[in-house]
Amino acid sequence: MKVQETKLKDCFIIHDTVFEDPRGYFFESFNQQRFASMIGLNVSFVQDNQSKSTRGVLRGIHFQQGEYAQAKLVRVLKGKVLDVAVDLRVDSPTFGQWESIELSEDNHLQFFVPRGFGHGFVVLSTEAVFFYKCDNLYNKASEGGIIYNDNQLNIDWKIAADEVQLSEKDSLLPSFNEIKQSFKF
Repeated sequence: MKVQETKLKDCFIIHDTVFEDPRGYFFESFNQQRFASMIGLNVSFVQDNQSKSTRGVLRGIHFQQGEYAQAKLVRVLKGKVLDVAVDLRVDSPTFGQWESIELSEDNHLQFFVPRGFGHGFVVLSTEAVFFYKCDNLYNKASEGGIIYNDNQLNIDWKIAADEVQLSEKDSLLPSFNEIKQSFKF
């Protein structure tokens, strides 16, 4: 396993060591002890989630605040997505900045998104199966979000706007400016 820092503090790209032969491949996708020593943070995951989506489905930008804030370790089991993290920690030097990475079944990359970040992804392939570990349980009362096409964040989702498919809930999310004073991480 190799850990690559991003421009956002405490947000990392994880490169797993993949062993391939004519039968297929094998890799250790998670080892708590190695993970903690390589990122320098002690994160204990308590919940795993998985979703299946078709091309253009955009889920996000979501976050949980307060005592229910979540760190996530995300990866793609099938297909390809553009995964995005937005730093929402008001005291961070990278507050309001974002990082994106393509995650796919072929590149086997993982993306660690710490507490205090918004997170979302869009499916770039025909279909994708997305998997993520969370270090805190979901709490509906603590959830929040930012509209995906926020003008201030100006995220390049690498997909045409007319291809984006949103849930009704995600289509009604506020802008970054409307809620940036209320972040509690």
